[in-house]
Amino acid sequence: MSNYLMGYGESWRINAGHQSGKILMKARGFVVHSSTSSAEEVGLVGDGKCAEGHFGYLVNEYGWKVRRLVENADEMRKAAQVQAEAFHVPLALFNDLFFDFFQAEVLSGLVYKLRNSPPNRYACLVAEPTTNASDSQKQVVGVVDVTVLRDKSVLQYLPAAEVEEYLYVSGIAVLKSFRRQKIATLLLKACDVLSVLWGFEYLALRAYEDDFGARKLYTNAGYRVVSGDPQWMTTWIGRKRRVLMIKRSNLHTFNQAT
Repeated sequence: MSNYLMGYGESWRINAGHQSGKILMKARGFVVHSSTSSAEEVGLVGDGKCAEGHFGYLVNEYGWKVRRLVENADEMRKAAQVQAEAFHVPLALFNDLFFDFFQAEVLSGLVYKLRNSPPNRYACLVAEPTTNASDSQKQVVGVVDVTVLRDKSVLQYLPAAEVEEYLYVSGIAVLKSFRRQKIATLLLKACDVLSVLWGFEYLALRAYEDDFGARKLYTNAGYRVVSGDPQWMTTWIGRKRRVLMIKRSNLHTFNQAT
Protein backbone atom coordinates (compact mmCIF):
# COMPACT_ATOMS: atom_id res chain seq x y z
CA MET A 1 0.00 0.00 0.00
CA SER A 2 1.22 3.51 -0.69
CA ASN A 3 0.05 7.07 -0.37
CA TYR A 4 1.86 10.21 -1.44
CA LEU A 5 1.42 13.74 -0.18
CA MET A 6 3.51 16.62 -1.42
CA GLY A 7 3.61 20.10 -0.03
CA TYR A 8 5.51 23.29 0.47
CA GLY A 9 5.85 23.48 4.21
CA GLU A 10 2.38 23.09 5.74
CA SER A 11 1.19 19.87 7.32
CA TRP A 12 -2.03 18.34 5.99
CA ARG A 13 -3.95 15.19 6.84
CA ILE A 14 -6.85 13.66 4.92
CA ASN A 15 -8.72 10.42 4.43
CA ALA A 16 -7.39 8.92 1.21
CA GLY A 17 -10.67 7.21 0.27
CA HIS A 18 -11.17 4.29 -2.08
CA GLN A 19 -10.00 5.57 -5.45
CA SER A 20 -7.06 3.33 -6.28
CA GLY A 21 -4.19 4.89 -8.21
CA LYS A 22 -5.88 8.26 -8.72
CA ILE A 23 -5.14 11.83 -7.84
CA LEU A 24 -7.67 12.62 -5.15
CA MET A 25 -7.25 16.20 -4.05
CA LYS A 26 -5.28 19.33 -4.68
CA ALA A 27 -5.52 22.08 -2.11
CA ARG A 28 -3.32 24.59 -0.32
CA GLY A 29 -0.28 23.58 -2.34
CA PHE A 30 -0.65 19.80 -1.95
CA VAL A 31 -1.38 16.92 -4.26
CA VAL A 32 -2.39 13.54 -2.87
CA HIS A 33 -1.95 10.26 -4.71
CA SER A 34 -3.31 6.99 -3.44
CA SER A 35 -2.48 3.58 -4.87
CA THR A 36 -4.35 1.61 -2.25
CA SER A 37 -7.98 0.54 -2.34
CA SER A 38 -8.53 0.90 1.40
CA ALA A 39 -9.33 4.06 3.28
CA GLU A 40 -6.22 5.25 5.06
CA GLU A 41 -5.15 8.48 6.70
CA VAL A 42 -2.01 9.95 5.23
CA GLY A 43 0.19 12.90 6.08
CA LEU A 44 3.03 14.99 4.78
CA VAL A 45 6.01 12.91 3.67
CA GLY A 46 9.00 14.20 5.61
CA ASP A 47 8.93 17.43 7.59
CA GLY A 48 7.74 19.61 4.70
CA LYS A 49 10.70 21.95 5.02
CA CYS A 50 12.25 22.59 1.65
CA ALA A 51 14.14 25.28 -0.15
CA GLU A 52 12.38 27.73 -2.43
CA GLY A 53 11.52 26.10 -5.76
CA HIS A 54 11.90 22.59 -4.34
CA PHE A 55 9.38 20.00 -3.19
CA GLY A 56 9.28 17.90 -0.08
CA TYR A 57 9.40 14.14 -0.52
CA LEU A 58 7.32 13.12 -3.52
CA VAL A 59 6.94 9.46 -2.60
CA ASN A 60 7.79 7.29 0.39
CA GLU A 61 7.50 3.53 0.02
CA TYR A 62 9.43 0.23 0.27
CA GLY A 63 11.83 1.81 2.79
CA TRP A 64 12.90 4.56 0.37
CA LYS A 65 11.81 8.13 -0.32
CA VAL A 66 12.31 10.40 -3.32
CA ARG A 67 12.79 14.14 -3.43
CA ARG A 68 14.26 16.79 -5.65
CA LEU A 69 18.04 17.09 -5.55
CA VAL A 70 19.40 19.98 -3.52
CA GLU A 71 21.85 22.13 -5.42
CA ASN A 72 24.96 21.77 -3.32
CA ALA A 73 28.35 20.37 -4.24
CA ASP A 74 28.25 17.26 -2.06
CA GLU A 75 24.80 16.13 -3.17
CA MET A 76 25.51 16.80 -6.83
CA ARG A 77 28.66 14.67 -6.59
CA LYS A 78 26.66 11.84 -5.02
CA ALA A 79 24.06 11.94 -7.80
CA ALA A 80 26.72 12.08 -10.51
CA GLN A 81 28.48 9.08 -8.97
CA VAL A 82 25.30 6.99 -9.07
CA GLN A 83 24.73 7.75 -12.75
CA ALA A 84 28.39 7.34 -13.67
CA GLU A 85 28.60 3.91 -12.02
CA ALA A 86 25.41 2.84 -13.83
CA PHE A 87 26.36 3.99 -17.33
CA HIS A 88 30.14 3.69 -17.47
CA VAL A 89 31.35 0.95 -19.81
CA PRO A 90 34.36 -0.80 -18.21
CA LEU A 91 37.59 -0.79 -20.19
CA ALA A 92 40.40 -3.30 -20.16
CA LEU A 93 43.06 -0.62 -19.72
CA PHE A 94 43.06 2.53 -17.56
CA ASN A 95 39.48 1.86 -16.48
CA ASP A 96 39.75 3.87 -13.25
CA LEU A 97 41.14 6.87 -15.10
CA PHE A 98 38.42 6.83 -17.73
CA PHE A 99 35.76 6.34 -15.05
CA ASP A 100 36.99 9.49 -13.29
CA PHE A 101 36.76 11.41 -16.57
CA PHE A 102 33.29 10.04 -17.22
CA GLN A 103 32.07 10.91 -13.71
CA ALA A 104 33.43 14.45 -14.09
CA GLU A 105 31.55 14.77 -17.38
CA VAL A 106 28.31 13.56 -15.77
CA LEU A 107 28.75 16.02 -12.90
CA SER A 108 29.45 18.88 -15.31
CA GLY A 109 26.26 18.12 -17.25
CA LEU A 110 24.21 17.95 -14.06
CA VAL A 111 25.56 21.26 -12.78
CA TYR A 112 24.84 22.92 -16.13
CA LYS A 113 21.22 21.68 -16.21
CA LEU A 114 20.55 22.68 -12.62
CA ARG A 115 21.93 26.18 -13.06
CA ASN A 116 20.49 26.91 -16.49
CA SER A 117 17.03 25.32 -16.38
CA PRO A 118 13.88 26.95 -14.96
CA PRO A 119 12.73 25.09 -11.81
CA ASN A 120 9.59 23.83 -13.54
CA ARG A 121 11.38 22.62 -16.68
CA TYR A 122 14.01 20.30 -15.26
CA ALA A 123 14.41 18.30 -12.07
CA CYS A 124 16.90 15.74 -10.86
CA LEU A 125 15.13 13.41 -8.43
CA VAL A 126 17.08 11.35 -5.91
CA ALA A 127 16.14 8.34 -3.79
CA GLU A 128 17.46 7.80 -0.27
CA PRO A 129 16.67 5.53 2.70
CA THR A 130 13.75 6.51 4.93
CA THR A 131 15.98 6.44 8.00
CA ASN A 132 16.58 9.83 9.57
CA ALA A 133 20.08 11.16 8.99
CA SER A 134 21.85 14.48 8.84
CA ASP A 135 22.25 16.12 5.44
CA SER A 136 25.92 15.11 5.28
CA GLN A 137 25.07 11.46 6.00
CA LYS A 138 22.17 11.06 3.56
CA GLN A 139 22.97 8.37 1.02
CA VAL A 140 21.78 8.87 -2.54
CA VAL A 141 20.99 5.39 -3.89
CA GLY A 142 19.03 6.27 -7.04
CA VAL A 143 18.71 9.12 -9.52
CA VAL A 144 16.45 10.10 -12.42
CA ASP A 145 16.27 13.19 -14.64
CA VAL A 146 12.97 14.75 -15.70
CA THR A 147 12.91 17.38 -18.45
CA VAL A 148 10.14 19.24 -20.24
CA LEU A 149 10.56 18.68 -24.00
CA ARG A 150 8.65 19.28 -27.24
CA ASP A 151 10.39 16.97 -29.69
CA LYS A 152 8.16 16.43 -32.71
CA SER A 153 9.39 12.85 -33.07
CA VAL A 154 7.65 12.15 -29.76
CA LEU A 155 4.69 14.53 -30.05
CA GLN A 156 3.48 12.74 -33.18
CA TYR A 157 2.63 9.70 -31.05
CA LEU A 158 0.63 11.57 -28.42
CA PRO A 159 -3.12 11.19 -29.01
CA ALA A 160 -4.10 14.67 -27.92
CA ALA A 161 -3.56 17.18 -30.72
CA GLU A 162 -3.40 20.08 -28.27
CA VAL A 163 -0.40 18.60 -26.41
CA GLU A 164 2.65 20.74 -27.10
CA GLU A 165 5.06 19.45 -24.46
CA TYR A 166 5.69 16.36 -22.35
CA LEU A 167 7.97 15.15 -19.57
CA TYR A 168 10.98 13.17 -20.73
CA VAL A 169 12.38 10.69 -18.23
CA SER A 170 16.07 9.83 -18.60
CA GLY A 171 19.22 8.85 -16.76
CA ILE A 172 17.46 6.53 -14.30
CA ALA A 173 20.14 4.81 -12.25
CA VAL A 174 20.45 2.83 -9.02
CA LEU A 175 23.61 1.90 -7.16
CA LYS A 176 24.51 -1.71 -7.92
CA SER A 177 24.38 -2.83 -4.28
CA PHE A 178 20.83 -1.45 -3.93
CA ARG A 179 19.22 -2.88 -7.05
CA ARG A 180 16.15 -5.14 -6.97
CA GLN A 181 14.81 -3.24 -3.97
CA LYS A 182 12.03 -1.29 -5.77
CA ILE A 183 14.09 1.92 -5.95
CA ALA A 184 13.72 2.29 -9.73
CA THR A 185 9.98 1.65 -9.40
CA LEU A 186 9.74 4.39 -6.80
CA LEU A 187 11.73 6.83 -8.95
CA LEU A 188 9.24 6.28 -11.78
CA LYS A 189 6.34 6.89 -9.39
CA ALA A 190 7.97 10.16 -8.36
CA CYS A 191 8.09 11.17 -12.04
CA ASP A 192 4.34 10.49 -12.23
CA VAL A 193 3.72 12.74 -9.24
CA LEU A 194 5.91 15.46 -10.73
CA SER A 195 3.97 15.31 -14.01
CA VAL A 196 0.78 16.19 -12.14
CA LEU A 197 2.45 18.93 -10.10
CA TRP A 198 3.79 20.50 -13.28
CA GLY A 199 0.58 19.93 -15.23
CA PHE A 200 1.78 17.52 -17.95
CA GLU A 201 -0.43 14.74 -19.22
CA TYR A 202 2.22 12.56 -20.89
CA LEU A 203 5.59 11.14 -19.98
CA ALA A 204 8.07 9.57 -22.40
CA LEU A 205 11.33 7.65 -22.20
CA ARG A 206 13.58 5.50 -24.33
CA ALA A 207 15.01 2.05 -23.65
CA TYR A 208 17.30 -0.25 -25.59
CA GLU A 209 15.24 -2.73 -27.56
CA ASP A 210 17.16 -5.72 -26.19
CA ASP A 211 17.15 -4.52 -22.56
CA PHE A 212 14.20 -6.64 -21.52
CA GLY A 213 14.71 -6.00 -17.83
CA ALA A 214 14.39 -2.24 -18.23
CA ARG A 215 11.48 -2.60 -20.63
CA LYS A 216 9.64 -4.81 -18.15
CA LEU A 217 10.21 -2.20 -15.44
CA TYR A 218 8.77 0.55 -17.64
CA THR A 219 5.88 -1.59 -18.83
CA ASN A 220 4.92 -2.39 -15.25
CA ALA A 221 4.98 1.35 -14.57
CA GLY A 222 2.44 1.94 -17.34
CA TYR A 223 4.64 2.82 -20.32
CA ARG A 224 3.88 1.39 -23.77
CA VAL A 225 6.14 1.05 -26.81
CA VAL A 226 5.02 3.31 -29.67
CA SER A 227 8.02 3.30 -32.01
CA GLY A 228 11.68 2.44 -32.43
CA ASP A 229 14.81 3.96 -33.92
CA PRO A 230 15.06 3.70 -37.72
CA GLN A 231 16.86 0.57 -38.87
CA TRP A 232 19.53 2.62 -40.65
CA MET A 233 20.73 3.94 -37.27
CA THR A 234 21.69 0.42 -36.25
CA THR A 235 22.88 -0.92 -39.61
CA TRP A 236 24.81 2.14 -40.79
CA ILE A 237 25.86 3.86 -37.59
CA GLY A 238 26.01 0.70 -35.49
CA ARG A 239 24.16 2.14 -32.51
CA LYS A 240 21.98 -0.14 -30.40
CA ARG A 241 18.34 0.24 -31.34
CA ARG A 242 16.09 2.03 -28.87
CA VAL A 243 12.33 2.00 -28.46
CA LEU A 244 10.19 4.99 -27.50
CA MET A 245 7.78 4.36 -24.64
CA ILE A 246 4.95 6.68 -23.59
CA LYS A 247 2.65 6.88 -20.58
CA ARG A 248 -0.38 9.00 -19.78
CA SER A 249 -0.19 10.56 -16.33
CA ASN A 250 -2.97 10.93 -13.77
CA LEU A 251 -3.44 14.60 -14.70
CA HIS A 252 -6.61 13.90 -16.66
CA THR A 253 -8.05 11.98 -13.70
CA PHE A 254 -7.28 14.86 -11.38
CA ASN A 255 -8.81 17.40 -13.75
CA GLN A 256 -12.01 15.37 -13.96
CA ALA A 257 -12.16 15.08 -10.17
CA THR A 258 -11.78 18.82 -9.69
